[in-house]
Amino acid sequence: MAQIITNQFQKELKQHGSEHFPFLVSYQKLSEYESGAFMWHWHPEIEITYVQTGSMCYKVNNLTYHLKEGDIVFNNSNALHSGAMENHQDCSYIPVTFDPRLIYGFFQSTINSKYVDPVIQDPRLPAVCIDQSETWHSAFREHLLAIISLDQKKPEFYELDITIHLQMMWRLLLSHITYEPQDTQENSPDYDRLKKILSYIEENYSHPITLKDISGHIHLCESECTRLFKRHMNTTLFTYLQEYRIERSLEDLCKGTQISIVAENAGFSDSNYYSKVFAKVKGCSPREYRKRQ
Repeated sequence: MAQIITNQFQKELKQHGSEHFPFLVSYQKLSEYESGAFMWHWHPEIEITYVQTGSMCYKVNNLTYHLKEGDIVFNNSNALHSGAMENHQDCSYIPVTFDPRLIYGFFQSTINSKYVDPVIQDPRLPAVCIDQSETWHSAFREHLLAIISLDQKKPEFYELDITIHLQMMWRLLLSHITYEPQDTQENSPDYDRLKKILSYIEENYSHPITLKDISGHIHLCESECTRLFKRHMNTTLFTYLQEYRIERSLEDLCKGTQISIVAENAGFSDSNYYSKVFAKVKGCSPREYRKRQ
């Protein structure tokens, strides 16, 4: 089964391409993940995901996109994101991940200061959905498909051609997104705290966790901690904790481990409560889920 490896702050540790050419095309299916979903994570690279077949519920920070075949989502640098099956249907998708240096060349360049950094540092722009609803979407899609083809065939000068297509896609984005420069410093602590919350849950989900524990970990009062999570993640902290515990229980469940032990290992007080939450999240009982695998 596929798994996204992250550090204690949910930053993905996978290398996207090489230092010499920081670019990677991947071919993935949601069914390759234990739960038919990949959990929240982030990375400094830009990620542009193309849906080949099926559909996906794709979340970026506080945004939710219901992607279908042919749709594309632009995922900005350092934005938290996750994806899951819809209606238990599989989804094949192609993430194209690259370091924004391929667009701007070097850090102190005019290209970076005028056209790249203002976008990747804008907290109001975690993602853009390119779903063919606007005329420029077609050109963006053609550039992306050309990039995927170049990566597959690797003809002479393919790295140069890929870079040109990436820059043309960036040009399209700049022409069609609304951007007004603003000071982003006041927003960055929110995302740092979110990553700390996710890290705390990952490290402690098998033990009792209270709102007081989490709010103390990020040095906020309980009410502000709750509002922060809801504002940016579009779900409650309690709901996320329950869903995370269910996801982490699946490996034990599919191994045939006794339900009461599965529940305890995932941080649930008893097996009945675990089964109730499981049915709410997965739409079936733990035993029914185990039989389907």
